[in-house]
Amino acid sequence: MAENLLYLTELVGLKVYDTRSRRIGRVRDAALVPLIDSSRVDRFLVGGGWAWLTVRYDQVRSISLDGIYLQDELLTPYHSDEYMLRLVRDLLDQQIIDVSGRKVVRVTDVTFTVSREDGRDVLRVLEVDIGLRSVLRRLCQGIIPPRWVRRIQQRIPPNSIRWEFCNIVEADPQRRLRLNISHAALEKLHPADLADIVEELGPEDREAILSAIDSEVAAETLSEVDPKMQVSILESLDAEKAADIVEEMAPDEAADLLAELEEEASAEILQEMETEPKAEIQELLEFKEDSAGGLMNTEYVALSERATVADAVTALKGNEELLESLNTIFLVDEEGRFKGAVPVARLFIYPESTELRALAGEPLIRVNVNERQKRVIELFDKYNLLALPVVDDDDRLAGVITADDVISVLREK
Repeated sequence: MAENLLYLTELVGLKVYDTRSRRIGRVRDAALVPLIDSSRVDRFLVGGGWAWLTVRYDQVRSISLDGIYLQDELLTPYHSDEYMLRLVRDLLDQQIIDVSGRKVVRVTDVTFTVSREDGRDVLRVLEVDIGLRSVLRRLCQGIIPPRWVRRIQQRIPPNSIRWEFCNIVEADPQRRLRLNISHAALEKLHPADLADIVEELGPEDREAILSAIDSEVAAETLSEVDPKMQVSILESLDAEKAADIVEEMAPDEAADLLAELEEEASAEILQEMETEPKAEIQELLEFKEDSAGGLMNTEYVALSERATVADAVTALKGNEELLESLNTIFLVDEEGRFKGAVPVARLFIYPESTELRALAGEPLIRVNVNERQKRVIELFDKYNLLALPVVDDDDRLAGVITADDVISVLREK
């Protein structure tokens, strides 16, 4: 072939000839076996009379727009194989995820390369087509000769996605395994981008994605999803998977989400959780949603007021998972009562032996766990706070509210 390319719209309906150039049928579908090779067309399904036959890739001699010619006639009847990804049945007109473009797209056609391997022509999936060119080919399929369609389409810019950037969504976990479908590429996306993708998918596909990816990534993604959709997603997951995800969320976000669920569903998830995160979340669930206790997070770093800069640096190294959002270290006395707050930036300009209480800022701002949400927002605005400590009735440090928490509240309003 001149271009060494072939489209699925051209492949379907292509005549198949035996070793003596006698026509035995037409191609009805083609299949990959991803566990063997993720891009090579492994089987051609040929309709000949009352039954479909299976043609293996190594039985093919040549492939062109004139037809497929075989070098081996020992064909077998087609039987459904769960390890096959059929391109017409399973891919054409289906939604897939474009990892490079961070979006959900619908497949209109597929482009193959035709290459010579071990003395035979082999088809490999090159791209998934989603643009006007592929729409034109679909409209003209079986009506206008493919060579004419190729000339017409030259005026239209191509719009396609490389096969290696395509992520197929499969709801059945067993079939995902058999088809060797991996979501590793999705897990590398920013959680906000992955959340946008999840929101574009249907309910079953959302569940499939969040069930299959790493629980920590799923938690970060769920935190970025619209709050109303968060509830429906969590309710659709089995309790064990939902618990794994909730455990990875910030306690305040997890508590807010569980509070929105039906009491029975929330209880089932809590029952599946590990003891420590469950206790934190249950404690937060006791506070009213519009109170400081309902807003606060229990993930923070607190040290004795007699601790030094060196102690603080050691504590930061031991809480690496908090570093991206941590901007303040809180000081407490022996009874756990709040005594001050030290900006993390100050640790870098004072000697290691300096006591942290000497670096604490003034005035000593904090709120009670029962303080109204409105008052919390006022304090952030008045003092330009990044973090606000929350204390109980005995002035013991109970949690912290961050600027991000306040922004989330204002966004919902």
